[in-house]
Amino acid sequence: MASSQLHHQLADRGVLNGVLIYAVAFFGIWWAWMNFTWFATSFAVDDWLYRVVTIVQMGGVLVLAAGIEPAFEHHDFRLLVWAYVVMRVAMVAQWVRAAVSDRALRTTTISYALGIAITQALWIVMLGLPGKAIPVAIPVLILAELAVPVIAERHHATPWHPHHITERYGLFTLIVLGESVLASANAIIEALHTSREHAEAAAHADLLGSLVGLSAH
Repeated sequence: MASSQLHHQLADRGVLNGVLIYAVAFFGIWWAWMNFTWFATSFAVDDWLYRVVTIVQMGGVLVLAAGIEPAFEHHDFRLLVWAYVVMRVAMVAQWVRAAVSDRALRTTTISYALGIAITQALWIVMLGLPGKAIPVAIPVLILAELAVPVIAERHHATPWHPHHITERYGLFTLIVLGESVLASANAIIEALHTSREHAEAAAHADLLGSLVGLSAH
């Protein structure tokens, strides 16, 4: 969805607008995925509650996809932000669970939960700002999101499994490559369809011109 909207923006010569909004949408998807992946390698328990919270995060991704078009077309970030907040609040719940179950890492896990919760509150506050302030607020909030792991991991680094991380990054790369191939295929199909329409229009124009010429004679 984001790549499709970027294509339309580039076709309409809205290069700067398209690239910036695409970067914001991609960050939301990528950062939510990154946080979930690194949490899962440390604290995944795979019980029913963990799966329910994961489904909530997946639902947030679907809503985020629905909010991409309004962001591109009307600079309306409300649905995009709310979907992102849903995914991140679900992540807060995961970190709170980890804090309850792992006393040794409680300071780190609580720092993650508080940091993510505060940044989500700031995203919601951003929605009430004047339109001119939003382009300034978004980069600041992205930096705040990136700062959460840096601050939280200072107390005690969370454990992680190299094989699990390697597998997840490999899967993410395959998904991105698949989306790129799909976008390329759609662009080729659209170009062929447009060329065919132009050829048919030219043929109809020639036929009409011939009929007019015959009528004149």
